[in-house]
Amino acid sequence: MHRWQQLIRDLDLAPHPEGGFYRETFRSMASVDTPRGQRSASTAIYFLLPPDTFSAWHRVVSSDEAWHLYEGELDLHTLDANGPGVQRLTADNPQFVVPAGLWQAAKPVGYALCGCTVAPGFDFEDFEMPTRAELRELFPSYADAVDALTR
Repeated sequence: MHRWQQLIRDLDLAPHPEGGFYRETFRSMASVDTPRGQRSASTAIYFLLPPDTFSAWHRVVSSDEAWHLYEGELDLHTLDANGPGVQRLTADNPQFVVPAGLWQAAKPVGYALCGCTVAPGFDFEDFEMPTRAELRELFPSYADAVDALTR
């Protein structure tokens, strides 16, 4: 059994809509008011991407998302009107924050086990994962970046 398969089993991870596997590990009992309604103050998940997979382009509309690398390496991609960017998470650079509303996607170098902390807390009501065609319409100049990380 590969290490990443063992982690999926041992951490009791389930498939995530954007790709990979996850399990929520924390949801704050405190709540905050947001423009999109009341949310937990913060949430946290384990998130694992096996080899040869990716987390498709998506965004969390009104919450910042802090990525924490636990094992492996991960290329964390971002996209806005200025074009694509990438931040490699490694043992020497294990954390990166994606600001609220910024398009993001991720691809492991091998496999990657991460934690994601979202504040205000994650709610699928605030999650957007457009189709390839919709993202190409938003970012016609960056079709290659869109195509590489959409299904």
